[in-house]
Amino acid sequence: MRGLRRRGIPELDPAAPVLELRGIRRSFGDRAVLRGIDLEVAPHEVVALIGASGSGKSTLLRTVNLTEPIDDGQILLGGLDVSDPRIDADAVRSRVGVVFQHYNLFPHLNVLDNVTLASRLVHRMPRAAAEQRAVELLDSIGLGDLAGSYPDRLSGGQQQRVAIVRAIATRPELLLLDEVTSALDPALVGEVLALVRSLAESGTTIVMATHEMAFAREVADRVVFLDEGTIIEAAPAAEFFSAPREARTREFLARFLPQL
Repeated sequence: MRGLRRRGIPELDPAAPVLELRGIRRSFGDRAVLRGIDLEVAPHEVVALIGASGSGKSTLLRTVNLTEPIDDGQILLGGLDVSDPRIDADAVRSRVGVVFQHYNLFPHLNVLDNVTLASRLVHRMPRAAAEQRAVELLDSIGLGDLAGSYPDRLSGGQQQRVAIVRAIATRPELLLLDEVTSALDPALVGEVLALVRSLAESGTTIVMATHEMAFAREVADRVVFLDEGTIIEAAPAAEFFSAPREARTREFLARFLPQL
């Protein structure tokens, strides 16, 4: 990736799926949260994970980022088995952008420093180059004039958009979005979804957990429905919403039909 020094793990195979999950299992005590998840994500694909609270969406994203250990299975990033315990987990995380429900911006850093921190400290990008990219990204979403502001001066929607820009500033191979609108006032949801839509249109590979069904139908290439830690159904977005095959999928979607 131009301008970045990738560290710790080999360059990924561009011919392989960006992400491949094989039989992922995770339990907390006696409670099985992920029950043998198999999933592939192709380059430039947008995959939406949907399901009720507690279905395993967030846990699955955390396993991909290696912040949640797995009990069984394999996680492959660009063909490389990153679930191997000998792998440098921090190096893997440096290749994956993650945005959570809550913005997690550093309150003592201004917007520009929040966005450039990983580029400078993890990827050893020169400050001038990191700041140039950050300013370009902030300008592209209308937040360039807030580069010197601190998070407590921003609205929730602005903070979440800054968090997304921070995640993509290092040009990650994969972007994980975990319910990025759930903590927002409904009036601010649209501006965050507009940014995610633009990233999808630019070819960013995205796996997103979302409760925004209409947005998933519009933006995702493929939708995956999880229930009790199992993939019940996965299909292209148009097919998934217009002709779901499984009764449990139809039951879940029926709750959202008025808004769809």
